[in-house]
Amino acid sequence: MAGPSQNTHFSSSGAAAETSIGPNHPLQEILAVLHCGRRFLVCSHVRPDGDALGSMLACGMMLEQMGKQADLVSPDSIPMLYRRLPGAARIRTAPVPQEFSAEPYDAVILLECDGLERSGLRGLENLFLINLDHHVSGRPYANLNWIDHGAPSVGEMVYRLAMAAGARLTAEMATCLYTTVLTDTGGFSYGSVRASTFELARELVQAGADPIRIAQEVCYSTPISKMLLLGAALNTLHREGRVAWLWVTHQDMVRTCAAEEDCEGIVNFAVGVAGIEAAVFLRELPDGSVRMSLRSKGKTSVAAVAEQLGGGGHQNASGCTVPGPLSRALQDVRERLRYALATVPESS
Repeated sequence: MAGPSQNTHFSSSGAAAETSIGPNHPLQEILAVLHCGRRFLVCSHVRPDGDALGSMLACGMMLEQMGKQADLVSPDSIPMLYRRLPGAARIRTAPVPQEFSAEPYDAVILLECDGLERSGLRGLENLFLINLDHHVSGRPYANLNWIDHGAPSVGEMVYRLAMAAGARLTAEMATCLYTTVLTDTGGFSYGSVRASTFELARELVQAGADPIRIAQEVCYSTPISKMLLLGAALNTLHREGRVAWLWVTHQDMVRTCAAEEDCEGIVNFAVGVAGIEAAVFLRELPDGSVRMSLRSKGKTSVAAVAEQLGGGGHQNASGCTVPGPLSRALQDVRERLRYALATVPESS
């Protein structure tokens, strides 16, 4: 296909209302590829969350408005919390997305993936790749890269792309994008929130997003399995100075009939304790390895800790998977969190 093929990397401060796009902005090159192509694959990361799913759906709606064909593919199933998002049934689950297309894709749009392996999909290596990411661990591995560490969600970046493409902000698109902002800012509480975040939320609500309904579906639709798992985790809650931790074993998962998605948000109960600046929730996997979810307040960067352990994410919300056993993983991450906190003054 025609279009730019050079590798472009850009990082900005993340203004949601950005309207002026200079000639060297990666949006220009991304738009050129979108206009030239006809068929696109849109994907995000394994274990998709609200930002990943809402962004995929909004990106697909934008491409359809442009008269393009878009396949939305995830390696993992959609968590129950997000199955009522507009168009959610369009997202297909498969490890090899090419099976959905009789023709080759003109480009792949990867949303908040810091590498191809993060997508969990196979067969993307020889395709034209467009990388949109806002994580501090984001890196320019694709043919075109737009990395904005200041954006509170990748959904905000999709919004800016859609507006630059001349797309119409429908109520369905606004609902998906509002979900990305709500979930990836921890309910507008993480350090990436700024005045422009609320400006974007206001515009999305004016376009038809219902903030009450979205909050109720995301925050107040907890399955009983998650409540039982939360009880098991809270029984292990400990703190030491400004660090808190809690965990569940694989047996806890089995006993409570919990799904992987039920683990989302449990770490927030630890970081929400008064006086805690950093927290970690550990989950023992069936093979004995350990999945960690890290959270912090203020200037403490758990992204740096996650990157040391092979993961990544946001400054205040990150994750990684490490070898077991659980006791050793816990000791290691506690030491790293203590070291990270040692350089950050205590909050007043």
